[in-house]
Amino acid sequence: MDRYRPPYEITEEMLQLTSEIMELLGELRSVSDIERLPRLRRVNRIKSIHSSLAIENNTLTLRQVTDVIEGRRVLGPEDDILAVKNAFEVYKNVETIDPFSISELITTHGVMMKGLVEEAGQIRTSPVGVINQNGEVLHIAPPAGMVYGLLHQLFDWINDSEAQMLIRSSVFHYEFEFIHPFRDGNGRMGRLWQTLLLASWKPIFRWIPVESIIKDNQEDYYRAITLSTSEGKSNRFIVFMLGVIKSALLDIIKDTRNQYNHISNQIAALLAVIESYPMSLTELMAKVGLKSRDTFRRNYIIPALEAGLIGMTEPDKPKSKNQRYFKI
Repeated sequence: MDRYRPPYEITEEMLQLTSEIMELLGELRSVSDIERLPRLRRVNRIKSIHSSLAIENNTLTLRQVTDVIEGRRVLGPEDDILAVKNAFEVYKNVETIDPFSISELITTHGVMMKGLVEEAGQIRTSPVGVINQNGEVLHIAPPAGMVYGLLHQLFDWINDSEAQMLIRSSVFHYEFEFIHPFRDGNGRMGRLWQTLLLASWKPIFRWIPVESIIKDNQEDYYRAITLSTSEGKSNRFIVFMLGVIKSALLDIIKDTRNQYNHISNQIAALLAVIESYPMSLTELMAKVGLKSRDTFRRNYIIPALEAGLIGMTEPDKPKSKNQRYFKI
């Protein structure tokens, strides 16, 4: 018996976009190692959460989402605040989620929708449809009795397919939205799952806020889903998502360069005042003109240490009160 294969065709446009994305990934690697930019990683993760929830009509601003994640009190709808907390709980554990497992999909939905719907972590048992931001019905999902079978077909395919992951993850995203396996939360789960699939191929996708580009092109996102459904194949959606990924990579390359230029300026300022003899954090802060120890340590000391430009007198006790720093 032939294996199920979702209907789509590889086109010249897809191949061109895939080639451009691969070039950008290579450029990103040459620009920097994003693993050494914790602030940028955190900002991008918050952008992913805010954008994906905003598509689902969450009313919290980016600032409010940041405040919720950082434990500050926020005035806003309780469900919107809870949705942010749930999403952060999921996104902070993306490294441990297996995107090729149906059981992990269902478990993750349970965390994402906890306290928001009674059916959190449960496959739907009633009809649902896809509705856009204007309240228009775009798609009536398959009957509930077909969901398990369709999901198993899709996961069998994603596990066995040899298609390039950029295309494979986009096909999965569309097919997932077509099946609409849950009563609610399908949009945020579909976007998350494509990110997880991409990250299983290139871990850097954990930190690339693809969801923010989708949010900025929300009407086109829904249109791509609608057109793919009417045409009976996911070509339109694949091209849309490849364009989104390309735009997200262009943005993060620019942001990474800006961040590294900023860090380079701070390191230069530190090296200009540090002497060859060991100096305390307080002495260095006074010379640079800063008063916040945390800010100075995070933005000046740590980048200079990571770059191998300064050393510590007590490397095994980085936060020792007797710690001194010197130019290498």
